[in-house]
Amino acid sequence: MARGQSATARENLCLFLRKYAVPAGLALAGVVLVAGNSALADQKGTKNDRATRLLTTVPIPGTAVNTGGKMYVFDISWVDQASRTYYLADRSNGVVDIVDTKTNTLLFQLTGGFKGFTGNNGTSGPNGVVTSGHCLFVTDAPSRVVSFDTSIFPPAMVSAVSTASGDLNRADELAFDPKDSILFPINNADTPPFGTFIKVNQSTCALTQPTAPPPGVAASDRILFNVAGGVDATNGAEQPQWDPGTGRFYLSIPQIGPNSSSGGVVRINATTHKIDKTFPISFCSPAGLSKGPNEDFLVGCNTLFDTAGGLWTQNDPNTAVPIQVILKVTTGDVDQVGGVGVGDEVYFNPGDNNYYTASSTSPLRPLDVGTGAPADAQGAAILGVIDAGDEEVLQLVPTFNVPAVTGTGAHPASTAHSVAVDAKNNRIFVPLGANNVFPDCSTGCIAVYWHGDEDAGDDVASR
Repeated sequence: MARGQSATARENLCLFLRKYAVPAGLALAGVVLVAGNSALADQKGTKNDRATRLLTTVPIPGTAVNTGGKMYVFDISWVDQASRTYYLADRSNGVVDIVDTKTNTLLFQLTGGFKGFTGNNGTSGPNGVVTSGHCLFVTDAPSRVVSFDTSIFPPAMVSAVSTASGDLNRADELAFDPKDSILFPINNADTPPFGTFIKVNQSTCALTQPTAPPPGVAASDRILFNVAGGVDATNGAEQPQWDPGTGRFYLSIPQIGPNSSSGGVVRINATTHKIDKTFPISFCSPAGLSKGPNEDFLVGCNTLFDTAGGLWTQNDPNTAVPIQVILKVTTGDVDQVGGVGVGDEVYFNPGDNNYYTASSTSPLRPLDVGTGAPADAQGAAILGVIDAGDEEVLQLVPTFNVPAVTGTGAHPASTAHSVAVDAKNNRIFVPLGANNVFPDCSTGCIAVYWHGDEDAGDDVASR
């Protein structure tokens, strides 16, 4: 009887969260969400995309290294489209969580000597995850990159290399160039930040140890993101992506030079190890980066500015301007997408031709106000849905942020800043810190959302 009541409660909560997903075109908290055209088209019957809604959650248990037993701190996630497998860099548990995207089932929590959460993201791990063929690559601290062979289950660790000697900071986000067999991890917490070009044996997944001098030292297989290296990155470096169309790496740079409003995306030659072009992007602080259709990239903005061009705060007399940016790398054209932002990871889904944004620091999230108010507000963050064709916001969907707690039951804050998508069934995976709001999330979970096209007759159960 108790089990039946629990199942009913869970179903009711899922229905509630689906019902109250925020549609595009709604004005909330003084922010005009400027993507109402899609909603109008729906009313006219010319477009009938189903809303993105919560499907289920995947509970994440604590591991032996996690003394609190709950997941709060995690980073990048990734879906391997060929194997239909989701990977999450889970710092709280010191593992990579592996989920079957067809059944929404946790398959394994992969260890690899990862650092875990140290209290400082810059010295913690695991951090970035990416796959190519049967190889899984994971970044860690201190300045560490690990490879696994996924043709074996659980995946077998193959090798671990260092990107810098004597450096306690992490290797962070990364991308892979399969044409030249080069893995490109970024050390974002060093000054200046830098990238390392690591050769990969794609048959065995083995990594070749790079030269790895101390941070700040130039090397033939390293690019420093400073003036001498081609870009004056004054606030770290974020997500790299490989583009087979242009044969280049692209990398988000939050701030270029002294002005916090000036950032950009740099284009990097994988052979010469040089920056050959910079695409300036203002009032954004680029962080996430995802390749979309037709050589477009969604640039995930990480800092919220106001209508006067200053940094927005909850007590700001000026209105917030939450944006994401679409960059066409063949022309340099930059289009702003208003109404959604800001956050960290962004992800393009070719299955429905939408971008998804993990907008954990959206101005719509609960915020404490008043001088000296404690930062203890919890509540909805935003999963943004952007039509890659129309370049408009389709929907803002609630996720969840958890504030830090000190004293009894102390734990770090958890923000919904990570997202990845299975292109075959259009399931969107958003990890959430432990909470008592989402079902089966008391130790942390991965919320699974779904977007289907009603006209196309999508049947989630069959995929």
